[in-house]
Amino acid sequence: MSGLVLKLGPHERVLINGAVIENGEKRSRLAIMTPNANILRLRDAIHPQEANTPVKRVCYIAQLVLTGDASITDTRHQLLRGIEQLSQVLIDQDSRTQLNIATKAVLEDQPYQALKALRTLLPREERLFAAAAK
Repeated sequence: MSGLVLKLGPHERVLINGAVIENGEKRSRLAIMTPNANILRLRDAIHPQEANTPVKRVCYIAQLVLTGDASITDTRHQLLRGIEQLSQVLIDQDSRTQLNIATKAVLEDQPYQALKALRTLLPREERLFAAAAK
């Protein structure tokens, strides 16, 4: 089986190409066979008022593409600028790797892959803010 396999918990919601789909009573697996389908687990969604840090703001822009609220063409420059700004602060090798993956994904019109790479930076950003607050 190729494609993306989503494992959903009971009543979990997912957005696929603009349609909200809710799972039933039991756990299930969905095989998404369409390449480049826009998919977002709603439990992972960043709400506009939560996009209050640099990494969350860039993630939110990528998320807008996945939800169909913006096009990758319209947001490409903003995403690349945001990733570049993050690379000025997140200078460790792991962060650089994820930022490079995100950049490549944006350039290849792969917003899901960009969001996936950027989300890995959220815990690092949280640790940096916590350390700065001390």
